[in-house]
Amino acid sequence: MSFLRRALAALAALFDADDDPEEPFYDPVHLGAVLVGTMAAAGALYWLLWTLLVYEGGLFVKFGAAWAVVFGGKTLKDFGYNGSFNPGVFQGWAGNLGALVFCLLALAGLYWVYQTGRARADRREK
Repeated sequence: MSFLRRALAALAALFDADDDPEEPFYDPVHLGAVLVGTMAAAGALYWLLWTLLVYEGGLFVKFGAAWAVVFGGKTLKDFGYNGSFNPGVFQGWAGNLGALVFCLLALAGLYWVYQTGRARADRREK
């Protein structure tokens, strides 16, 4: 019986021991927020790229068709355009352009964050 008490006391000591002041503080709420934020960012990136490149044929198909209409001598009817209710290959262009705008805004934001961090690091070195 004393062996069992000593084993339980040793096990309890693992969890009840005082924290070392040299160790970083562990916050499970912070870890959970980081995991949820990471999954949300990955989902947003997936949605953004899917809308830009895949939704209703993607943006490149529409750019190619528009290029052929403007510079290639083709007509909108050649690409299935029969008025605003049947846009043919141009179906979903608003979603594709919206995703392009969001993608460019995200890239500009990341560039700004990078430049701000780089400027702070340069100031610290001086």
